[in-house]
Amino acid sequence: GHPATSLIGGQIPGYSCNSAATPLLPYFLSTLDTLVWRTGVPELAYPEALIPGKREVGSQDSKNMWGNVYPRSGFITQQDDYKAGAVIAQRVADIITRSGQVHVYQPLVGHRSPGYWPPEPVSENTGTKNHKWQRLSPSLSQSCVVFPDTGGHVAEDGNYAWALWQPYSCCKRRGQTFLYSTDFS
Repeated sequence: GHPATSLIGGQIPGYSCNSAATPLLPYFLSTLDTLVWRTGVPELAYPEALIPGKREVGSQDSKNMWGNVYPRSGFITQQDDYKAGAVIAQRVADIITRSGQVHVYQPLVGHRSPGYWPPEPVSENTGTKNHKWQRLSPSLSQSCVVFPDTGGHVAEDGNYAWALWQPYSCCKRRGQTFLYSTDFS
């Protein structure tokens, strides 16, 4: 989890929500998920992997297809290093924001309660409604993007790191009983 979680994740009463993330906890380590991460088995046979266009970062229609989300493995065919790193990051986010996946990982899943609505699982091509990425390496970005984005900095060493930011919703309990809410977004 992002180290800033302990600073901004629910520490300012009335201004922020509690986060499901634990600071500095790695939610996915590919070395522990060796079998599935390196082979793609059994996800190679999933409908998402077999049906073109089903789960892709970008789209073929817009001539801006970066790569497939499935199978969620550490291998990708992509000539652009930045795009390859981004698709791999998207795959990992897709895994950790869901429970019950066939990978070895720590789920980053919040649990709804009255007045607290954690984010939905990460899904590609949703705009900023579902999540955003902040580039940490090769150079720190002061803003967030959604993949596919423009202006990515190519790392000379091929190493990339991003921070995943997701929207949480909450309201302060003031003694009453929360009945319901309506989301107009």
